[in-house]
Amino acid sequence: MDHGLSTPIRIIAKNNPRLTARAKKLLSYLIKLGILVLAFWFIYHRIIKYHDNLQKFNKLIEHISYVKVVLTMVLVVLLMIVNWVLESLKWQHLTRRLAPISVWEAIESVFCGLTWAIFTPNRFGEYGGRVMFLPIRKRIHGVFAMAVGSFGQNVITNVLGAGAIIWFLFTFIHLNPWLMAAAVVFNIGVMAFMLIFYFNIQWMVSLLNSIKFLKKFHRFFDIMGRYKAAELLDIMWFCLARFLVFTFQYYLVIHMLIPGIPILQMSLMMFVFFFIQSALPSLDIVDIGVRSITADKLFSYITDQHIAVVVAVSLIYIINLVIPAFLGSVFVLKLKFFDRTA
Repeated sequence: MDHGLSTPIRIIAKNNPRLTARAKKLLSYLIKLGILVLAFWFIYHRIIKYHDNLQKFNKLIEHISYVKVVLTMVLVVLLMIVNWVLESLKWQHLTRRLAPISVWEAIESVFCGLTWAIFTPNRFGEYGGRVMFLPIRKRIHGVFAMAVGSFGQNVITNVLGAGAIIWFLFTFIHLNPWLMAAAVVFNIGVMAFMLIFYFNIQWMVSLLNSIKFLKKFHRFFDIMGRYKAAELLDIMWFCLARFLVFTFQYYLVIHMLIPGIPILQMSLMMFVFFFIQSALPSLDIVDIGVRSITADKLFSYITDQHIAVVVAVSLIYIINLVIPAFLGSVFVLKLKFFDRTA
């Protein structure tokens, strides 16, 4: 198939099939090169931008034993791998209705998607990088299958975050009784709505199909409605496991730098942080700045170690997104833009 080829190439392809294969291969190499150049430029840019925070990290750990620092950071990196393997298993589960893939293929596609995500707003490129490992006729369907998984992750983040916000308001804000009651009712409503809507995702499909100009795309939307409640629950368990893994990563780093914060208090504050982050647009230029400001403001209620909080957030970002994006560049070379055999 000639999807993705420009008009001049298609004209040439019609008259010279052998040249078509060469043109496909050349175009494929150029696209891969472009992706890698962009990814490495953004990775370099991220590391340079975080250089000051990395220097601050070195100063913060001067009084901590070398063994403790090494063991903590090794565990955090291992948890990063666990996190993305869980996401890979979730992706493999989601693709069963499209084109079954092996665990290793799922891992390759997830890490490749992270390479694409590093230089795109809201990490939107993660969708493109991941579905390229599916057969060409299933790639658009794959985007909507991935959307189900992303929705499940948002449900976990919002449900646990909304519950943590109730704790946060009771503990630190002390609103008047009526406002507090309204806040509690609202957050419980958010939790209930997210769970009900997730397990009735066909409502979203019906809504999309009811929009006149979108009806012609119903075959793509319908994939979301094919997941049964049991499958959605399985997907949610993967999402919950991932949520707990990266919460534990933050706990390990923050506890190493600020050992006095109780684990429950720190965890609930992280739930609030994740909730707020999920509601904000993620633009690479300002993302880490927004993360740092948000975390610093929230944790100011339980610690005055502002630099340690900002450094911890930056460090986890590098470990969880920048390092995987670098590793995923290897799998970009395996992409097949035109078909699975080209």
